[in-house]
Amino acid sequence: MSQRWHKSKLFNKSNKIKFSVLSNSWHLKALGDPLRWRSPRRGGLRQRILRLFSLALILLTVCTACAPPAVAKDRSFPEMSLDFLGEYQLPKINFEGTPVGGLSGITYDAKGISGVTSKAYRFYALSDDKSENGEARFYSLRLDLTSSDPANIRLKKVAVEGVTSLKKADGETFPWGSINPEGIALSPRNSVFVASEGSPPFLGEFDLTTGKLRGNLPIPKRYIPAPSDEKQQQGVQENLGFESLSIDPETFSPGGLDPFRLFTATAAPLIQDLDPEQATKLRLLHYIIVDKTPQLVSENLYKLDQVPMTVLNGLTELVTIGGGQFLSLERSFGLSGYGAKIYQVAVGAATDTSRIQSFKGQVAMVEPVKKKLLLDLSELGIPLYNLEGMTLGPQLPDGSKSVVLVSDDNFEEAQKTQFLLFSLKGKI
Repeated sequence: MSQRWHKSKLFNKSNKIKFSVLSNSWHLKALGDPLRWRSPRRGGLRQRILRLFSLALILLTVCTACAPPAVAKDRSFPEMSLDFLGEYQLPKINFEGTPVGGLSGITYDAKGISGVTSKAYRFYALSDDKSENGEARFYSLRLDLTSSDPANIRLKKVAVEGVTSLKKADGETFPWGSINPEGIALSPRNSVFVASEGSPPFLGEFDLTTGKLRGNLPIPKRYIPAPSDEKQQQGVQENLGFESLSIDPETFSPGGLDPFRLFTATAAPLIQDLDPEQATKLRLLHYIIVDKTPQLVSENLYKLDQVPMTVLNGLTELVTIGGGQFLSLERSFGLSGYGAKIYQVAVGAATDTSRIQSFKGQVAMVEPVKKKLLLDLSELGIPLYNLEGMTLGPQLPDGSKSVVLVSDDNFEEAQKTQFLLFSLKGKI
């Protein structure tokens, strides 16, 4: 029952109590002066008890009506926090004849590095070189932390220790422009999956040691631009296809014998999903990887947050943290430079959109994935660069999980290859 007070005076000039309630039409005009109630000999005690009870009831109603409404806690997201532990900028270097740059994806190898202390960790970082400055490739990196003291953990150094060229199934390297590698994820079967955002897009599995293509994941036709269509009415936009890539660590098994889950998403809307005024409707894909028959099992709507005064804004990374939960990285570029935000993402209640050809006029009945801002990186107080890669890393000495980000320097002298280290705390 609504209880909005139209007016409320506890005591007016005549020492009488007046209340007017708008919604439930209570109106108590006068209780009389409480100091002049009748004596007990004339029934006054009973009257005083009734009046006190009535007054208490009215005051309780007033307090209840004025109290702020209770805010329901969103149970879609576990409580989490990201603590910044520092950055490291990789100098401009060449490694085995290739310029180390364009690092757009990163993934962690939990097997570690043999023969070194526990404070050094193995990562693989993917270059987005289209076989222009060298062969399409990924690097083996060693990340060193400064201390095992939970209060003083910092990112000490990042060193390049190896490079692996990506090769087609016939063992030949990719010719210039035929691949635009952006996302990388380590699988449990001694391979990495690579996402290419070019046109046409592809999702391929490559041998971790040789770099040779093992196979491709099936991609629905709605993602593939028609070569003969000059107006391009469907498919990914040029260089805005698949950029994020993640494998659910909860589905890892020795040798990858059991099926595991892989997730990817478009960096920007498909051509048929573009709205005239906003470009926010992205598609998140969920694959089940089985030995010889990988399958797309579902697809969801991911709504990109708009950032004013920007010329570039997109979803650059997804990280699976288990239980239908993700971290997502949205990166922007505008008049104030680069920006980035990390969100918690929950897909449990999202609508399967795999049968929807276009989102135009279709989203009213579609439940998108849920998002919650976890950290705006502009609040770190450091210059930000073109952050594109993100991965879960090793467990830190305090028991929290590490998160590592890397930026793509676009092979430009003025831009930096920036590594950021965070501690992820909460229920994962």
